[in-house]
Amino acid sequence: VLLQASGGGLVQAGGSLRLSCAASGSRFSINRMGWYRQAPGKQRDLVASITSGDTTIYADSVKGRFTISRDNAKNTVYLQMSSLEPEDTAVYYCHARTITTTVYDYWGQGTQVTVSS
Repeated sequence: VLLQASGGGLVQAGGSLRLSCAASGSRFSINRMGWYRQAPGKQRDLVASITSGDTTIYADSVKGRFTISRDNAKNTVYLQMSSLEPEDTAVYYCHARTITTTVYDYWGQGTQVTVSS
């Protein structure tokens, strides 16, 4: 599965950005798609994820500010980020999971989000 992410960039605190990630090449239905982020010197952490049935999970730090959505027909996931804070600065990675008899995880190349104060 190939994940192509886009939409990162530089924004001032309080601003908004929208990330997109399109998946292609999957032989199986993609069960879950989402976004993780990794700041310098820190581990990669879940930001938000969504299942094919639209069940969502958010990190506590982004609840109320970020919204994840998904277009199943296009195998595309979106992350609308609002009220951005400098602490949101990180490389954001798109993630996809397929589940058959085995769980497979796939990662995009990462897109930089920088929030200036």
